[in-house]
Amino acid sequence: MYLGIDLGTSGVKAMLIDADQRIVGSASGALDVSRPHPGWSEQDPADWIAAAEEALDALRAAHPAELATVRGIGLSGQMHGATLLDDNDRVLRPCILWNDTRSHREAAALDADPRFRAITGNIVFPGFTAPKLVWVKNNEPEIFAKVGRVLLPKDYLRLWLTGEHMSEMSDSAGTSWLDTGGRKWSPELLAATGLEERQMPSLVEGTDSAGTLRAELAARWGLGAGVVVAGGAGDNAASACGMGTVRDGAAFVSLGTSGVLFAANGRYLPNPESAVHAFCHALPNTWHQMGVILSATDALNWHARVTGVSAAELTAELGETLKRPSGVTFLPYLSGERTPHNDATIRGAFAGLGHESDRAALTQAVLEGVSFAIRDSLEALRLAGTELTRVTAIGGGSRSRYWLKSIATALSLPVDVPADGDFGAAFGAARLGLIAATGSDPVAICTPPSTAETVEPDAALSSAYETAYERYRRLYPAIRDAMV
Repeated sequence: MYLGIDLGTSGVKAMLIDADQRIVGSASGALDVSRPHPGWSEQDPADWIAAAEEALDALRAAHPAELATVRGIGLSGQMHGATLLDDNDRVLRPCILWNDTRSHREAAALDADPRFRAITGNIVFPGFTAPKLVWVKNNEPEIFAKVGRVLLPKDYLRLWLTGEHMSEMSDSAGTSWLDTGGRKWSPELLAATGLEERQMPSLVEGTDSAGTLRAELAARWGLGAGVVVAGGAGDNAASACGMGTVRDGAAFVSLGTSGVLFAANGRYLPNPESAVHAFCHALPNTWHQMGVILSATDALNWHARVTGVSAAELTAELGETLKRPSGVTFLPYLSGERTPHNDATIRGAFAGLGHESDRAALTQAVLEGVSFAIRDSLEALRLAGTELTRVTAIGGGSRSRYWLKSIATALSLPVDVPADGDFGAAFGAARLGLIAATGSDPVAICTPPSTAETVEPDAALSSAYETAYERYRRLYPAIRDAMV
């Protein structure tokens, strides 16, 4: 058996698969996010361990015999979080999460240094790790002075599981400290933020071994000795491993809390001016590009909270037949935006409201707004040298058939819906655990699921969608200038 552990923003998921990659069982532990100030987003790393224990305890209760035969563990996790430890591995402050935008000024200052884009291949976004450390240096100097180690969230779980300070390429590429083409830390960029390489975890590939499970934890869950813990991956790269998006040109669109358009690349293709992320993949000698929007299902969930109606009920009101855009436009910038604007201070808006604009019209506009934001990412990938011919849909939002039709039409690309199954980050992490424990060929293991259905663009509405998208694009500079 092989175990995948995915540390998300809202919970920890543990998944057990067998040697034939059949899912045996899964369990979860919930997490909350603290928002002590506007734009802040934090979690206590101790809560990650508690949630992981909850998930693993439940998995053992349901599948004790199977869990006892685990030979490899893979880790996946929310990216970019700044987990600060002292020299004795004590947590110095709550982890500053990926969707925390307090360090936008520090990010802009680092991004103005041409070395960062040249070495990392990326804009320094406010959500990345390096500007968060500069913020701590500027605002909490007594804490910065005690920093002995900086870990990403999943790698803090690794420290608990193995006692090792280790990370891997895909997650580390989101820090603004990695030489992404060379797949190694950049001492030059670390020095520019007041840090040294000794404060970073050592690096391996996501398919490599990165420690073994501590004996006391193995005994707690009934596992044997020598269980390998793989390098693992950041959540999007782990999802790509689960979806089999590892060959050049393969792509998926993820409708989770954030939205991601992910394309696997056989070579390093940086183009930071397009605001596309160019990161290492979890597999050796492989990279990927991502367009990232900060509010995907988060935008629909916000609308649900405001209206007092569940997200499922809101989308059900629309039916499954795609509608012509009504003229109401929604900008989903509730937490700022990454691709293509790199704007931490912009906020969302409805435009074109009239007396006739009912709840269904607003729901339709929210779904279209997220679809158009993903179209922005597609255009950014094209500028970075990647052309896509189709995408596969994953994430909670992909359960809405209306939303998939909207995305297909906005992108003018067919959207494949995988056969029933859980092919997300926890499954991808379990695959990495299998590879690390057995030495199997990563490409042979990370195969795509069968396609249950393909959602084609609605040709009859393509012109109307194109007009609505152009209106959407014009609104961002107008809203930005009005907010200055």
